[in-house]
Amino acid sequence: MKRKVIVIGIGAGNPDYLTVQAIDALNRASVLFIPNKGSGKAGLATLRREICERFIRGHDYRMVDFDTPPRAKPSSDYPQSVETWRDAVERVYERLLIEELGDDEEGAFLVWGDPSIYDGTLRILESIGAKDDIELDYEVVPGISSVQALAARHKVALNRIGESIMITTGRRLADGFPDDAGSVTVMLDAKNAFASVDGELDIHWGAYVGTEDEILVAGKLREVCGEIERARAAAREKHGWIMDSYILSKPEDTAED
Repeated sequence: MKRKVIVIGIGAGNPDYLTVQAIDALNRASVLFIPNKGSGKAGLATLRREICERFIRGHDYRMVDFDTPPRAKPSSDYPQSVETWRDAVERVYERLLIEELGDDEEGAFLVWGDPSIYDGTLRILESIGAKDDIELDYEVVPGISSVQALAARHKVALNRIGESIMITTGRRLADGFPDDAGSVTVMLDAKNAFASVDGELDIHWGAYVGTEDEILVAGKLREVCGEIERARAAAREKHGWIMDSYILSKPEDTAED
């Protein structure tokens, strides 16, 4: 039996960010897989449920909750630790597809932001589909990423004239601001890497962008760095999780031509 799955980008946390295509996909799915990432991140599952309740109309469906394997503690071999974690998640996904999807049913994974930007769902499904014991057909519905939402809320562009758009992680930024970039967008920064970056830089930072919990800070990095660190700590303490990103850029008059 061929399993059919839709990977739906549901935006950066604001239900209004869902596209018409995403809403149509939700109304096609028979089974919606809802991950449980622990009590500290229960709000993420709640938001997924609220999205389904708001947009699915006149369509029978069921939700299947599942526990997501916890991430291993950071190690010196980061790529290997990620692969080990994804292998564990893959086994969970494979079980869900085999046990929870019946004949003529279509499953859906609801992915924050856009499935193509720092999310492992597509690689996991590709790996499952390559196995001989399961036939898998999946499609991808793009979503509004936190990067897009952040730029919109701050009313700034991601690129300089004639330059590429660079998106990286806090882990990479910790090695220093890229020499050949005038602007860089940073995601997945759990350790405030921006605080250690040298140079005269502007920052546009945002957390829970587009939601009622939204926090926005912009200014000279050295002047607002402490404010952002305090805001991050308070928000994580309050919500149990934080979803943030930021744009670092050289002032226009000092950027290289």
